[in-house]
Amino acid sequence: MAKWGQGDPRWIVEERADGTNVNNWHWTERDATSWSKRKLKEVLEGLVVEGEAGRCEIGDLKHVEGEASCNSRKGKLIFFYEWNLRLSWKGTVKESGEKHKGSVEIPNLSEENEVDDTEINVSKKKGEGDVLKDLMRTEGTTKVREALRDYLKALKTEFTLGMILPTKAPGGQELATERKPSVSTLQGSVAPQSLDMVGVKIPTVRIHMREVFNSPADELYSIFTKKELVQKFSKCPAVIEAEKGGKLQMFEGCVSGEYTELVPSQRIVLKWRCRNWPDEHYATVALNFQDLVAQSELELECKGVPVTHEESTRQCWKKQYFEEIHLLLQQSKDNME
Repeated sequence: MAKWGQGDPRWIVEERADGTNVNNWHWTERDATSWSKRKLKEVLEGLVVEGEAGRCEIGDLKHVEGEASCNSRKGKLIFFYEWNLRLSWKGTVKESGEKHKGSVEIPNLSEENEVDDTEINVSKKKGEGDVLKDLMRTEGTTKVREALRDYLKALKTEFTLGMILPTKAPGGQELATERKPSVSTLQGSVAPQSLDMVGVKIPTVRIHMREVFNSPADELYSIFTKKELVQKFSKCPAVIEAEKGGKLQMFEGCVSGEYTELVPSQRIVLKWRCRNWPDEHYATVALNFQDLVAQSELELECKGVPVTHEESTRQCWKKQYFEEIHLLLQQSKDNME
């Protein structure tokens, strides 16, 4: 075994702030089974299939057997998944109004096959109503394949948030994925406006995003500060202590932090981090709410994001926050109607 400070530089960890997995060289694995079961229910249950023959809706995910995981090696993500799924469906024939039920079986969804090649079997309980079975075999199968693609896309983006750590070159310089910003630490020097040094001294970037929501600002503010609403849009248990110094934990611990400022219906400031960022490194997130006519605008400023995590952090806010909040607001509107 090489002595400390000798050997392949990819294994040297003593100068890393987090001391782990230099250059992403080691094999790391994250179990995606529980997350996948929730995501599969989310994307499949409630799918509506309509055609000239009638209308069908996919119900419960009756059977879900299998496993999924994501592995990181040499900075590359490798996915393993294998699922045996069975869903129920029910439908109404357009001409007669007759109601029928059936099931959809997906015996082997795995990384070995493309979604278009994955076997999907549709069956119906005895009796007439084959027109609905045909509808499910055609339009229904197409909808199911689209949902499976959504699951796989989420597996490769949402679930993997933070799995690839910042890398380190032999000379001791942190490497960015697309750019290598230089940040001077000399007294009196000024860093570029887009870069900030927060917590652990690594190159960071500032993210700025705007999103308009169909809700008043006070309602949108509540979605970020009330535990039951956070759990609705995140679809996971959460720790929400919406007061100065209060803790925040979401997405099964993938995101955590602390509330540092709260101005009701106007502004929230957080210490915010992803689980696999360097230890003790936090970004500063400011959420500003602005009332518009029948809508509200959310302005997000996230300072101190590790430069190698810029895109994954943008996707986190876009996919896991903004898009899910839009869905929650639409569901609330539909329920009121």
